[in-house]
Amino acid sequence: MNQITAESLIQKLNWRYAVKRFDETQIVSDDAWTALEQSMVLAPSSYGLQPWRFIVITDNAIKSQLPAISWGQSQPKDCSHMVVFASRRTLDADYVDKYILNIVEIRGVETSKLHGYRSVMLSSIEKQRDELLGWNTNQVYIALGQLMTAAAMLGVDTCPMEGIEKDKYDRILGLDGSDYTTTVGCAVGYRHSEDKSASAKKVRFSSDEVVQRF
Repeated sequence: MNQITAESLIQKLNWRYAVKRFDETQIVSDDAWTALEQSMVLAPSSYGLQPWRFIVITDNAIKSQLPAISWGQSQPKDCSHMVVFASRRTLDADYVDKYILNIVEIRGVETSKLHGYRSVMLSSIEKQRDELLGWNTNQVYIALGQLMTAAAMLGVDTCPMEGIEKDKYDRILGLDGSDYTTTVGCAVGYRHSEDKSASAKKVRFSSDEVVQRF
């Protein structure tokens, strides 16, 4: 497998920034989008439970409604693909059993050999019964980070967006009363040539300040 160089990785991550203005005329190609979509699907999660939904919005009629419920930000309307990361509101035995069945089908493992794993997962869920949405939300942010990194590797721009009215997103996307609720958004596309933020230097604390070594 071809490996990206360490130098190239840092270059790509330095190139990435939270785009303030997208070029609405530029659309992410089908091949690139398929890869980015798979980057979300392949994201890791606790126990592999994947307590999320990735809602991809390309319909202009829907996108045009989003700035008004995104603190007036234009990125959801002007980007190529707007992704809404939704967290599962809860987890239960039925959901765990669905995941177990998926393991059986994909890996060819006997169900009986997964009884212990099933019990561990159910025990963890029970211990966090009152905090499951928070736990699931933490998993969603892993997928968000993976999408943004994968996009940078492909030269595709992103803007993570927590400044959104989640309840109104739920309403527009039909999530009210469902098992999922909006957590965070991410606009995906290409920066506008006049986006001044593209040339701004990154402001980060030094490695010595944020990295501890033992």
